[in-house]
Amino acid sequence: MAKRRNDLPVWGAFMLLFWTSISTAALAQPACDPDNGGLILPKGFCALIVADQVGQARHLTVAPNGDVFVAIGTTDRPGGVLGLRDTTGNGVADIKKRFGSGSGDDVEFHGGYLYFSTHDTVIRYPWRAGNLEPAGAAETIVQGLPAAHGHRAKSIAFGSEDKLYVNIGSPSNACQKQDRAAGSPGKDPCDELNTRAGIWRFDAHQSHQDQQDGARFATGLRNTVALAARPQDGELYGVIHGRDQLNLWPHFNETQNAEKPSEELVRIEENSDFGWPYCYHDPALKQKVLAPEYGGDGKTVGRCQEKQNPLMAFPAHWAPNGLHFYSGNQFPKKYQGGAFVAFHGSWNRAPLPQGGYHLVFVPFKEKEPAGAWEVFAEGFAGQHKDPRAAAHRPVGIAEGPDGSLYVSDDQGGRIYRILYRACDC
Repeated sequence: MAKRRNDLPVWGAFMLLFWTSISTAALAQPACDPDNGGLILPKGFCALIVADQVGQARHLTVAPNGDVFVAIGTTDRPGGVLGLRDTTGNGVADIKKRFGSGSGDDVEFHGGYLYFSTHDTVIRYPWRAGNLEPAGAAETIVQGLPAAHGHRAKSIAFGSEDKLYVNIGSPSNACQKQDRAAGSPGKDPCDELNTRAGIWRFDAHQSHQDQQDGARFATGLRNTVALAARPQDGELYGVIHGRDQLNLWPHFNETQNAEKPSEELVRIEENSDFGWPYCYHDPALKQKVLAPEYGGDGKTVGRCQEKQNPLMAFPAHWAPNGLHFYSGNQFPKKYQGGAFVAFHGSWNRAPLPQGGYHLVFVPFKEKEPAGAWEVFAEGFAGQHKDPRAAAHRPVGIAEGPDGSLYVSDDQGGRIYRILYRACDC
């Protein structure tokens, strides 16, 4: 494997250059849209639309000069990365540059590079302060990641000592011998855990790593698209997509299937095991119980007693896709250090109404939630909370240098910017 490159400026110098190139227009406080882009927000907050109909906007990041970079998923459109710049100060991107290819999942700045993940690869581009396009050719950091079947999105995060963390979701619902088939037992042991349903750790600066060159950092996480390192303490956190279709088993009715299992907010430490596929978190019992594919009846705990429990449980099937810890000071003090979670929205809560399609906020104190979660932003879906009919579905969350929140939407291709202005709204 290639040695670490030392011919680019270190991150501190890179950040200093970025800050000295901040554009006045990009950091100006623009007027919000009269209807807040269709969003319903707490008192004092407002929103505007930065860009619209850009494609399947997955995760995003904001450079210190205010430029926005979005990983674009693809079906029939070009993927890659979309760069957005506002040169007029009205908050709306008037310059757009697209580069790269492949169905984009995540994009992050780290160590003087812009990292970009697709379903099976993590690459990086050398970057110069103030640029809207790469300063050179892409370098492959991780290649050949498993991407067959479901849960292919590869979210990324960076830890201390230049560690790169990658979510590799499960390809199935509960690791059954016949996936999603009533009565089909689970594979025990589950062979999927060898290469999927966990977080893998790689060297952020080594090129052409394969999965076996990394290490499985944590396991038993069905799919952790919402993945982030909390800047206040450096710890890795995620929100897990829970399993589906408990109603395929005789111990569960349709309503129970709609309400179980929890979507779990977790702190992810080395060698943690969160129990999938053998266990799921029951919000009524407030603990993990044995899955029916492995002999569970909705009450038996069994081997799940040894699995990691969540810091907080959210309602079932909301589909957590974005996680961001607020580090700015534009928002009121209660939000500082807390977590914002973007819920993409459910498809399987019948006979109950579908849920999610919004952002929630979780207050934090030190490394733990410090109170109940609350809905922060809703209205993305419009009149129909349904995966096919929803106007917009939130995915990624990023923070601008002025403390604004940016939210991406992969249904309508919209980028939102949320600001706090107590005197205006």
